[in-house]
Amino acid sequence: MKHVISVLVENKVGVLSRITGLFSGRGFNIESLAVGETENNTTSRMTIVVSGDESILEQVRKQLGKVIDTIKVIDFTDTEYVERNLMLIKVSAVPGKRSEIIELVDVFRGKIIDVGHKDMVIEISGPEDRLEAVLDLLRPHGIKEVARTGRIAMNRGQK
Repeated sequence: MKHVISVLVENKVGVLSRITGLFSGRGFNIESLAVGETENNTTSRMTIVVSGDESILEQVRKQLGKVIDTIKVIDFTDTEYVERNLMLIKVSAVPGKRSEIIELVDVFRGKIIDVGHKDMVIEISGPEDRLEAVLDLLRPHGIKEVARTGRIAMNRGQK
């Protein structure tokens, strides 16, 4: 089962290493990790996606709360939340096929952010399944390079 966990931490050197060490020390592979400052520049939010056994993950969540720089731990399992990923895709775009690619990008509410003689770079954001669908549809055109952020998430409504 995939778990999306948000950890609000003090924005200090070494915090990322301590937090990720808790997961690796228990054999969890972090599938996605996004870290950035919050509305307060003294705190950062880490969004971590892991798969694993619920009982072991419960221990990790408890230990996350004990890390001295941790302010708050939120496990989005069984809660309503919104999530987004950002992906840049460089795709082969010979002049005769460009309009087809542009239409595809428009359908997924993406943006063409760079156009070269033989390729273009596309920016798209959304849930994981939308990004995967775009990749599947662009593969026949020839994907040259992909760069992705980790998943970010936030509870819906007021909490």
